[in-house]
Amino acid sequence: MPEPVLISIAAALASRTVVGLYQLVKSKFSDDPEATALLEAAEGAGEDSPQVRALSERLADAEAESPEFAEELRGEWERSAGQHAESGGVTNQITGNVSGKVVQARDIQGGISF
Repeated sequence: MPEPVLISIAAALASRTVVGLYQLVKSKFSDDPEATALLEAAEGAGEDSPQVRALSERLADAEAESPEFAEELRGEWERSAGQHAESGGVTNQITGNVSGKVVQARDIQGGISF
């Protein structure tokens, strides 16, 4: 079973929310038709989907095969996760396995109930 961070990375790849990360993995998989097919099959799939799970397993294999790729992948993930807000903006981020209720907000007037 892949590390939770690889599942999060695979989910981000599936949604194409992190362009640099997607380009890195697409380039790495360019000479591997099976890996490319996994990347394409995961597009738009949810984090709990079999497609994202398969992609995360392939990412784990790619990291094991190439420590350089592992370093690049983790570095790009860290850069993308390093969100920052400017001019009164706000950023929200949830990673890893989350269960239960979560609120991501700014400037709440009044209470919150679930």
